[in-house]
Amino acid sequence: MTELLAPAGSMEALKAAISNGCDAVYLGMQKFGARAYSSNFDLETLNEAVTYAHLRDVKIYVAMNTIVFENEVEEMKEQIRELNEIGVDGIIVQDLTAFDYIVKNFTDLEAHCSTQMGIDDVDGTLLFKELGAKRVVLSREVKIETVKEIKRVADIPLEIFVHGALCVSYSGNCLMSGLSGFRCANRGRCVGSCRKEYDLMDQTTGTSLGKSYILSTKDLNTIDYIHDLKEIDSLKIEGRMKVPTYVANVVSKYRMALDHKITEADKENLKKTFNRTFTKGYLFHEDRRNITNIARPNHFGYEIGTISRVEKDRYEITLTRTLNQNDTIRINHDNEDVNLTVAKLYNKDGDLINTADDVCYIKVKEKMSAGDVVYKTKDYFYHKELEASLEKEFKRFDLDISVYAYPDSKLVIEAEGFGFNYSYESEEILGEAINNPTTKDQVIKQFSRLNDTIFELNKVDYEEGNAFIPAKLLNAARREIVLGLYDLKLNSQKKRTKTVEAKEKISFAPVQPYLTASVTTQEQYDACVSCGITEIYFDNVVRRNQNDYQEKEGQLLIGGYGGIHHYRGTNPFVTDYSLNVINATSCYELYKLGAKRVTLSYEMNKSQIEDLMNAYVEENDGSPALEMIVYGRAPLMFTKYCPMRKMNQCRICRTKSYELKDEQATFPILSHEDCTAIILNGKTLNLLDELANLKGIEALRLNFTVESKEQVVNVIHMALGKLNGSMNHAVFNQETDTRGHFNKEIV
Repeated sequence: MTELLAPAGSMEALKAAISNGCDAVYLGMQKFGARAYSSNFDLETLNEAVTYAHLRDVKIYVAMNTIVFENEVEEMKEQIRELNEIGVDGIIVQDLTAFDYIVKNFTDLEAHCSTQMGIDDVDGTLLFKELGAKRVVLSREVKIETVKEIKRVADIPLEIFVHGALCVSYSGNCLMSGLSGFRCANRGRCVGSCRKEYDLMDQTTGTSLGKSYILSTKDLNTIDYIHDLKEIDSLKIEGRMKVPTYVANVVSKYRMALDHKITEADKENLKKTFNRTFTKGYLFHEDRRNITNIARPNHFGYEIGTISRVEKDRYEITLTRTLNQNDTIRINHDNEDVNLTVAKLYNKDGDLINTADDVCYIKVKEKMSAGDVVYKTKDYFYHKELEASLEKEFKRFDLDISVYAYPDSKLVIEAEGFGFNYSYESEEILGEAINNPTTKDQVIKQFSRLNDTIFELNKVDYEEGNAFIPAKLLNAARREIVLGLYDLKLNSQKKRTKTVEAKEKISFAPVQPYLTASVTTQEQYDACVSCGITEIYFDNVVRRNQNDYQEKEGQLLIGGYGGIHHYRGTNPFVTDYSLNVINATSCYELYKLGAKRVTLSYEMNKSQIEDLMNAYVEENDGSPALEMIVYGRAPLMFTKYCPMRKMNQCRICRTKSYELKDEQATFPILSHEDCTAIILNGKTLNLLDELANLKGIEALRLNFTVESKEQVVNVIHMALGKLNGSMNHAVFNQETDTRGHFNKEIV
């Protein structure tokens, strides 16, 4: 059966999801979840949530899908142990350390690979199946045909997003929030850089192609494709930051669709809660130009009419859809919004009315014009319907009873529910009926009072023996049986742990630090060769989310898990920054897979790097082999969407250069042959002055992107001078450079 997986940022949202028919819920705790700004759960409320869900045959998955710094590892492990004790069904993780701990220590607790891992192909899925994953959450950029191929070849449960907000960047591969706002998306604190307004600048001419929300994606909506989706194990709705009515609305519609009960009107109702307008997503081959809504980044609502006439003190609205008193609308006037709740609605004669279908009138202070479009952003009556659905029983479970009642004996009831058997025996002895022995109908009447439970009375067998059973006794028996079956259900889940085997220690002999370089152009490559750099990443780079694996020679720089699986048997390799490594165990796991070196995440400061190295030495009696990017424009975002294509610059983008510009900075754009794009930091990471102090880092990488040949040569000479001590003056430029997170802790 296809699992319908719903989000919950609060207990209210969880109940809304279950009341409307989900099969599983995913939620986050106060720490280690990628939605730090939702209400989230503590251990007490999680316990309540698991009890509520498991009684209703709904699974609970906890998102612990942030990256984990070394000083948090023990706290992370303690939280996982507590989650296992509470009885959650699975944990969604990004960090290899969390993944490794779950797989090696727990028998019944499932490890699910988060979409933050960037798995989007057969190779990456096979790698984690081999490592012990029980489910893989694929990248949102994967097309449905590839999803089905992965399912067929890898034969492991797959989860895909089917509705809700989209990241414009590949998930887990966006550094924009962290490097520009010091609030890390990989730590659940994204500032929403993609929802800001930017100018797309043609650098060749210095002209703007327009100011817009160029990076703001529409919301995913795949309800029209439910037939195709039924082959997938789990269909995931995004929305842990959303209110319970949103959760209720979306879950109920996908439940209807999966059960073949949905109408076109039901599908239209998806617009009645938060949406940024909809896209079928890369999953169903959306044109990349149509993946974004560049007009506005927030709730769009849906069009219901236009201002058709302006009178002295009121505006006439010609409607295409019904408008009710207390609805909330927005009116677009000169690209500015007027938002209001319709407290008073008038007809042509000026009389107050409750509802209108064709023409109505409103009075507002703001100035508007004929032709302004009116959108409904909240349907008052529909929201009342949703609120009524927030806490009800979506389904009830059969309760079968066999009642044995004889004079001078105890009342005995054998009950069955959830597939469990419970035996009830009264303390008191039944008496013989003088006139009216208790009948089967009277037993049914008392045992049918189950509205405050999740049972409904099904089969009743009653052996009548002329006994009188007090109603009070039947009610007490009913309550005890219900609670007894609840306990049997809740205590049936196993929470076994494993005996952990001693690991083989891996360490590397210390070497003198040396320079490596990554380049974008042949000119940059030639400049690096001329300066004596021997390890250069150019044609030997296998990007994360690059699935066309070609046969390659020599050492590779690999940025994704699929690449590791594909090349580990044929090529030596170094792992790239995009694996988001920030702790010692993640390094160890990558060395086990064959990595020659591990490149550290951009999102570490110097003390965190020291913590990692110290922990590694303590655990492995020797040093790790590390690489660190010390110079270059950091890749803030890697996206399948091309901003230039959106602005009709296709084909000519190869002859020009572009950048995004906001009120504070500019962000150059690198476009690739496959029409993916990287948005670079406007400032250049420059840690060259720190090179002499970077103890224990083997390879120091210079990352060249938009630099000329002369600039490349100059940077290499500075780096060599800093490394060998021949250059004493500072080379950091406050105006153009940044030290990233090196001296500042990210949150």
